[in-house]
Amino acid sequence: MTFTKDPDAVLDYSVDWSLWLAGDEISTSEWILEEGALLEKATDTNTATKATAWLRGGQSGITYLVTNRIVTVGGRTDDRTISVKVEDR
Repeated sequence: MTFTKDPDAVLDYSVDWSLWLAGDEISTSEWILEEGALLEKATDTNTATKATAWLRGGQSGITYLVTNRIVTVGGRTDDRTISVKVEDR
């Protein structure tokens, strides 16, 4: 998945894990951003099936990879990576 954001925007990005979970639930969620990137996580939350991160900043013309890693109540761990393209709007 690729999203586009303005460098000045602070927006939410989510991963819906409900189909993959198949009845399991998210126990913990973390968002991993590229080291040294100008794109930053402002905050994050999760429910039993969905993880959300609020992202800010970034340099126009750069596409950043952002990974959501979850651990489930049942002990499974998995990652999903999204692309966030930063451009002036």
